[in-house]
Amino acid sequence: MSNDPTSNAFDDEFTHFWEKVNCFVAREFPYEEKCDFVSRAVDCNRSTNVIPYMLLMSCKLKCINAFQEHCVLALFGIMCFFMLTILINVVYNYYGPALESVSKLIHLNEHLAGVTILAFGNSSADLFANLANIRSKVPVYSASISSALFVSMVSGGIICYITPFRMNGFETVRDILFLIFGLSLVNFFLMRETEVSSFEFIVMFLVYIFYIVVNVVDLYLMRREVKIINAKIDELEDMEDTEENDAKMHDLKKTLNRFQDHKLEIYEKRRQGSMSKMQFTTQRMTMHTRISVNQEQNRNAMYDRRRGKNFRLFKDFLLAVRPFRCRDWRTSNMVERAILLAKVPAVLLCVFYIPLVDYQKKKHGWKKLLNIVHVVVNPAITVMVFKAVMLTPGDKLWYIEIIDDLKSGAYTMAITVPIAVCVFFTSRTDKPPSYHWVFTIMNLTGCMLLIYVSATEIDRVIEVISRNLELDEEFMSASVKSWTNNLGPLVANTALAMQGYPKMAYASSIGGPIFTIVLSPSIVLFVRRMLNENDENITVFGNYGHDAFYFLLFGLTCTLLWTTTLGFFARRSMGVFSITLYAIYLLYIELIHFNIIHTYGYDQRIRPGFGDL
Repeated sequence: MSNDPTSNAFDDEFTHFWEKVNCFVAREFPYEEKCDFVSRAVDCNRSTNVIPYMLLMSCKLKCINAFQEHCVLALFGIMCFFMLTILINVVYNYYGPALESVSKLIHLNEHLAGVTILAFGNSSADLFANLANIRSKVPVYSASISSALFVSMVSGGIICYITPFRMNGFETVRDILFLIFGLSLVNFFLMRETEVSSFEFIVMFLVYIFYIVVNVVDLYLMRREVKIINAKIDELEDMEDTEENDAKMHDLKKTLNRFQDHKLEIYEKRRQGSMSKMQFTTQRMTMHTRISVNQEQNRNAMYDRRRGKNFRLFKDFLLAVRPFRCRDWRTSNMVERAILLAKVPAVLLCVFYIPLVDYQKKKHGWKKLLNIVHVVVNPAITVMVFKAVMLTPGDKLWYIEIIDDLKSGAYTMAITVPIAVCVFFTSRTDKPPSYHWVFTIMNLTGCMLLIYVSATEIDRVIEVISRNLELDEEFMSASVKSWTNNLGPLVANTALAMQGYPKMAYASSIGGPIFTIVLSPSIVLFVRRMLNENDENITVFGNYGHDAFYFLLFGLTCTLLWTTTLGFFARRSMGVFSITLYAIYLLYIELIHFNIIHTYGYDQRIRPGFGDL
């Protein structure tokens, strides 16, 4: 019997059972047996980001009935709010200023910064999450379109609602048309075959590259035209004041006004006055006058050459690391004080890990001693965590194995400690050094790492809750997980819009979905093909992929109509319209989930039990 190949295959299946079994199969076991299963199943560690929820629930807390299990799930839900606190604090206080600084540094305008740096930063986490679960049979195309629908409709709608603004007309239409083209192209390729060929992958990759090149060339031509117009204006100013010259001058200035977005300006944050919810909802759209920040004045605001280089060194450090101001504590009620205390861990984590470079603040956010700490701490933690997350085996927890990666952090300190010493001797406390822009790189990488960890952890918590409540994984992927996967883009875009950059935020809400739809599913499916993990069509589209496709296509068409009809003024009513459209999509897939209506997908072919029908 041992030589029987069937028997060997059967035995082999049991030999590798713990490497292949899904962690959430544990819900089928009796409560007293769940701990043993969770402890041995490799997937229970592989599906962990920060906290091993299934191990915690089954072994540490030892839930013995459904009531205790639901109480623990409620605690996990509370933890979601803590991770959301970290996410909001990072995005609002660090990520936004970092994007402004980087965009200013490499001479981008608002729109190009939105479709490149912001869009890639917002969408890359979703791609990495899909690549991390490359062997799972998650309907990647359905998940990508659901995410794109959420970002373009909900994130874009919220931007229009909270900060009505005048869009970049030509750029907005071009981006939407690119998104429609990319959406249709990917759908066409996936409808033709069951796997992505090398040629199709190259075509989709070139489409995205062409999209970026078009935006870069457009900015170059815009700036070139601005130079030509300014030269003509200078010539006319040296000529006589005649009616003909005045008319030409008026036309040139009117044309120049259309190109006012050819560069990015750092603006002062808007100070919102007290306003009721009804006033905010019903008030007419007004054009806010944005005041440019005087960067040089902010840079030298505290500079006094009569003081020593290390004047107020430790006092500035202590003020920088305080989690909240005493005045805020004194003026807060009990609930607000509880919120301040709950935010303390998130604030301290960000303060000691992420250097702040903000041109809107005095000294551009420079704190000498704290920034010297950042020079050593930030690269070491980033390298250790990144290496641990990427290279830890699936049967182990990365934050336990990180102990073995401490030497990676030590290697970085061999470089960063001498740099920190140089910073100490070459800088002052009352003025940022000339190389302060280098800290922007650490700012951006630190923000992206914390955003990825926080957003992914929220996604893991939602997955644990949904699977233990026996909700359909594919349905959750098309609905709830499309929100949790895109909390980072939602918070980042909303924060930028509130800080006075709605054009950048809205450009990201279109440019991000282009990356998500054109590159993300094609890369995942191509890698699966290289690993011989072939996908069937139903696996690629799932039950909700076609529905998400048509809703997104309809939503983008409606966006084209209202932008051109309203003269590219983004109004609150259009934000409500976009969000309502997404709500209808959720209602639609709810009805499909409960088999009340039929999906746009394929009908399952019924195979007869006998005969050939």
